[in-house]
Amino acid sequence: MSEYSHREIEKKWQNFWEANEVYRVQNASDLPKYYVLDMFPYPSGAGLHVGHPLGYIASDIYSRYKRLKGFNVLHPMGFDSFGLPAEQYAIQTGQHPAITTEQNITRYIEQLKNLGFSYDWSREVRTSDPSYYKWTQWIFTELFESWYNNDAQKAERIETLVAIFEKDGNQSVNAACDEDIPSFTAEEWNSWSEEEQYKITLKYRITYVADATVNWCPGLGSVLSNDEVKDGVSERGGFPVIQKLMRQWMMRITAYSQRLLDGLDQVDWTESLKEQQRNWIGRSVGALVKFPVATSKEGAAGEEIITVFTTRVDTIYGVSFMVIAPEHELVDVITTPEQRADIDAYIDLTKKRSERDRTSDVKTVSGAFTGAYAINPFNDEKIPVYIADYVLAGYGTGAVMAVPSGDQRDWNFAKHFDLPVIPILDSQKDMEVQSDNTKEGKYINSGMIDGLTFHEANKVLVQWLEEKGVGKGKINYRLRDAVFSRQRYWGEPVPVFYKNDSTGEPLPYLLKEEELPLNLPAVDKYLPTETGEPPLGRAAGWAHGSGNGYELSTMPGWAGSSWYWYRYMDAKNENEFASKEAIDYWRNVDLYIGGTEHATGHLLYSRFWNKFLKDRGFVPEEEPFKKLINQGMIQGRSSFVYRVKSDEYSKPVFVSAGLRSQYEVSALHVDVNIVENDILDIEKFKASRLDIAGENAEFILEDGKYHCGVEVEKMSKSKFNVVNPDDIVTKYGADTLRLYEMFLGPLEQAKPWNTNGIDGTYRFIRKFWRLFYNDQGQWLVKDEPAKPEELRVLHKTIKKIEEDIEHFSFNTGVSAFMMCVNELGSLKCNKRAILQELVILISPYAPHLSEELWDALGNEKGTVSKAAFPKWEQQYVVDAIFEYPIQINGKVRVTLPFALDTAATEIEKEVLANEIVIKWLDGATPKKVIVVPKRIVNVVM
Repeated sequence: MSEYSHREIEKKWQNFWEANEVYRVQNASDLPKYYVLDMFPYPSGAGLHVGHPLGYIASDIYSRYKRLKGFNVLHPMGFDSFGLPAEQYAIQTGQHPAITTEQNITRYIEQLKNLGFSYDWSREVRTSDPSYYKWTQWIFTELFESWYNNDAQKAERIETLVAIFEKDGNQSVNAACDEDIPSFTAEEWNSWSEEEQYKITLKYRITYVADATVNWCPGLGSVLSNDEVKDGVSERGGFPVIQKLMRQWMMRITAYSQRLLDGLDQVDWTESLKEQQRNWIGRSVGALVKFPVATSKEGAAGEEIITVFTTRVDTIYGVSFMVIAPEHELVDVITTPEQRADIDAYIDLTKKRSERDRTSDVKTVSGAFTGAYAINPFNDEKIPVYIADYVLAGYGTGAVMAVPSGDQRDWNFAKHFDLPVIPILDSQKDMEVQSDNTKEGKYINSGMIDGLTFHEANKVLVQWLEEKGVGKGKINYRLRDAVFSRQRYWGEPVPVFYKNDSTGEPLPYLLKEEELPLNLPAVDKYLPTETGEPPLGRAAGWAHGSGNGYELSTMPGWAGSSWYWYRYMDAKNENEFASKEAIDYWRNVDLYIGGTEHATGHLLYSRFWNKFLKDRGFVPEEEPFKKLINQGMIQGRSSFVYRVKSDEYSKPVFVSAGLRSQYEVSALHVDVNIVENDILDIEKFKASRLDIAGENAEFILEDGKYHCGVEVEKMSKSKFNVVNPDDIVTKYGADTLRLYEMFLGPLEQAKPWNTNGIDGTYRFIRKFWRLFYNDQGQWLVKDEPAKPEELRVLHKTIKKIEEDIEHFSFNTGVSAFMMCVNELGSLKCNKRAILQELVILISPYAPHLSEELWDALGNEKGTVSKAAFPKWEQQYVVDAIFEYPIQINGKVRVTLPFALDTAATEIEKEVLANEIVIKWLDGATPKKVIVVPKRIVNVVM
């Protein structure tokens, strides 16, 4: 093919790759393995925009590079296909979410294939496919059948716990479990019925049912994650969200808190990403303190106890009030009749705020007095108990002891409600103005620790707490057990049915493995029932074969994405989630690329499930992702038109950007696809706006053109700045798009998209092509020996590209290719020895172009991906010679040429042996010779 026709070339090779399964990979090879994974997408109806492929292009370049380097590379793609958008569309239209999802996936696959990615499509997975979620359900059952042994620091089968109960009771058991478990002996355990024993085990299992405060969205009829709530409303639909206590499936991710922290030292992630995870897990060293409660300031302590976790037990004598969460279980119990109305009103207000809003709003001070008092165990002082929304029931114990002298939020609260501020350290200052959280100085007003320092005081106080039985030292974590229920239709059914016990309480029982998958049933509507049950409550006959009803909630979106990398290893296995042989070969992901939006949720849940699977012997590795790179966002480059605000005009008037300062205007987003080089296509603009169709508009131009304003913003449909990659591929080709997206800037950084700049990349590809064909379509490649200067260009480029890919500096790699092609063009180089290596070198970036030229060079069709990555040679990567001025006693007497890699000792030796230098030395011996690389040689007499 003499003409560079990107449309013909790219479609040709995409068809070839698919027909010949070029990128299909085997689970056994003599080659070393390398696993490259993209965070798989949710297939939305809008399809891909040009920002989405950035990470995919980077991972594809690296995958192709590793193949050239002799690795057996697993590079798969699939779809996180359960999601709220499909369900909402189903609610609006009545169309089953599976239909919408299938259409969206078809669209995504078409777009991804058009970009030339080297995915092994035989391994594609979809989380909404029953053959996939069968194994998500299976993992759930294994979690249910396990408990976490704190002594062994691992999950174990529930049978091992039962064996301990049978022999010793639970007094020696150190487990992650519910807090309300009674102590029992082996005799008591063995005397109980099977049902009673089962109910006890439910309190130890890694997945369990409990009451939890959740983000409840009545408008969507579902629980939402924190990420799905913004400013108190649902991100999708904008419906109000309230805090509600609901019966939910939970997972004891908290059992793995320390291991999740420790594992961060084993992975190659950015320090900022690790720090986000550390902050989310939130390890704190402190103490638990028990405060008895009195229902009045004069009354005696009752049976109720408020337990507080504090990292500053040294401030215990400075406590002047206590705050508990509005959802705290004791609120109803301790609230006095006189305060009931205030408390109820405040709780109603709190329900309308998300947890994120409650904790981030540090300026607003609000709360309500319960009428009860907590008794400080150290000095028997009675302190008022308030509720306030900045305290969360699920964090710590849901209660804080307030020390206004040492905490600014407590200080603000105390000043607002006129409560005491008690100084506790002799170094605290300006407490009339603000708090002072210093740990310096010695304690005052602090009973048994008066005169002690911070480090001395903590030991004394914790020892006293433990001796008196009113508290203990403790490590606490901010991380909370994960809610594992969603009141939605479009999600994995939980493989559980309920059977009432002898008291009428429903108990959960697992389906057997042979009963999986439990498929989603048909429903008449995708809405909650009239009685408030989740949509699955509408399914006729939704019950187990025993006649007992199934769970009505479905799993959350993160369930299927918390193990999917293992399914890629053995995607068609009907008997296991993946075979032991496949898992032992691939082990874990070597390179994971995805967005920063998953820095906490997805990565924490995935690491949790992976550690559990490791504990149970199903997988060999503790951490799922060795190296993780977060690609930056490609931002949109918005275009604006400016409409004049004036009653003088009878029709719409738009003024060009350069003239807008002369008018009062309002800026309006305009579709970037009808703007080229910031010049508006006025006729297309008119056609896109019903209000100015035809001639009903005036445009005030500059130089006969309408210039648009520009601003960099997030790419979104609402800003009309979305660029469809299909349009770019049609006009410029997939290889151009791949190169251009890499050229925009460092992979990890955000950068603006500007279609105007893509012409330069397209010209580069055509210039590359002209190394092989001239403008008349004649083949230029010659089988002649390469000249040294041509070899230097090639080998410097090989070295540079290898270094750049290894460091994921893909943008500088593109620059290196451009410089190489320019230099070879200047040298009029058409040598096969140079160009064949260059084709291999650029193939990870521009695979279609490379396949076409590789074929034209006479190689086996479609095999460029099986070639060996070129090797650079030292002799060619050293720049030419540097002429060193040789200075003797401050004056340059001669210049001598040396290769730039010549060692200083060698330069000195040759300088002193030079005839001219010997002449100027006149038999004297120099004191020293100073060699400044690539600058000068100074001979000092």
